[in-house]
Amino acid sequence: MDRTTVCVVGGGPAGMVLGLLLARAGIEVTVLEKHADFLRDFRGDTVHPPTLDLLDDLGLGEEFAKIPQRHIDTVGLPYQGQIVQIGDLSQLKGRHPYIAMVPQWDFLDLLKRAAEDEPAFRLCMETEATGLLREGGRVVGVTYRTAAGDAGEIRADLTVACDGRSSLLRASAGLTPKEWATPMDVWWFRLPRHETDPSGIVGNITAARAAVMIDRGEYWQCAVLIGKGTDRAARRGEVADIVRQLGVGTPWVLDRVDALDSWDDVKVLDVKLNRLHRWHVDGLLCIGDAAHAMSPVGGIGINLAVQDAIATAGLLADKIKRGSLTGDDLALVRRRRLLPTVVLQGMQRFLHRVAIGPVVRGEVEVAMSDRLPLPMRVLRRFPRLRGLPATVLGRGVRTEPTPRFARR
Repeated sequence: MDRTTVCVVGGGPAGMVLGLLLARAGIEVTVLEKHADFLRDFRGDTVHPPTLDLLDDLGLGEEFAKIPQRHIDTVGLPYQGQIVQIGDLSQLKGRHPYIAMVPQWDFLDLLKRAAEDEPAFRLCMETEATGLLREGGRVVGVTYRTAAGDAGEIRADLTVACDGRSSLLRASAGLTPKEWATPMDVWWFRLPRHETDPSGIVGNITAARAAVMIDRGEYWQCAVLIGKGTDRAARRGEVADIVRQLGVGTPWVLDRVDALDSWDDVKVLDVKLNRLHRWHVDGLLCIGDAAHAMSPVGGIGINLAVQDAIATAGLLADKIKRGSLTGDDLALVRRRRLLPTVVLQGMQRFLHRVAIGPVVRGEVEVAMSDRLPLPMRVLRRFPRLRGLPATVLGRGVRTEPTPRFARR
């Protein structure tokens, strides 16, 4: 393993989608993934309508439909013991007016199987990139280490960093993102779901906690917001207190206060929000979280990363095949993807400032009057308006077309 045309570092959604698309263009591509498998609990499990459309275009829609999944077409917020619907994804245009909740490892395994059918594709599991190779100021590949301790290097015409929000390749290239302060971190855990529970995505905002509960069929995938850097101190209390606090806004969970056995059942996500000013250096391109780490607000990070990968393949494949790829070509990816990134990060920063920050700092006393807040009243009276927040959540700002060479 010493030479490839494109080396993709990171086997997450962006890396696997890009690897598959480039391989279908006939480009030799090698994906390096440091883990032995894709089994990581509490990764983002949302597959948005544009990604579902992509799977159809790739000829993978029927296979994806066989994976056990839950379809989310409503978004609600609790108020005075009731769930007020604020988003209606069924109003979205297209073949898939819903968000599919699928374990990310199943989604990635599907992409892996499809990519391995392509002669130009190679996936190296348990292979961790450890640095960049440079010649004459240009990135010409990466060094790597396997789980067995073997070290080596692989040279490439183009290296693509899809190695996440703590990207080693980004740091090695001297690319430093602009950081925005975030008011919170996130606790992830599961609670059993009963048939009498509401369905869909349920927001939970009270004076005690702010949380999102995602309907996964047999269980709720819960994301509880905590103050930035407060995880260690907050774990000194009883783990059951989390469920009791959720019960203030969603009282139907109070019969599950003993569902969490210990704090080991609660994982913490260090929330980051940042963006590179420049996404490339000569020979290296950053996409997905490596280029722009997203807050979990709205669950839109995966869709944004997949759209980055589609744009990268569509813009660069022909030039990679011709051997004429330049730095100006790499800059086209950022230019194409900057608008949706800026808009969605701006939305997240606004919500951090006006809603989430005050809640996690305990500065807001949630109003519990008999009268619904004005936005909720408007959305309840005019159901068609629920399609607006659903569009931002479900489809984002710009959807990239599937390249013709990848369609089946």
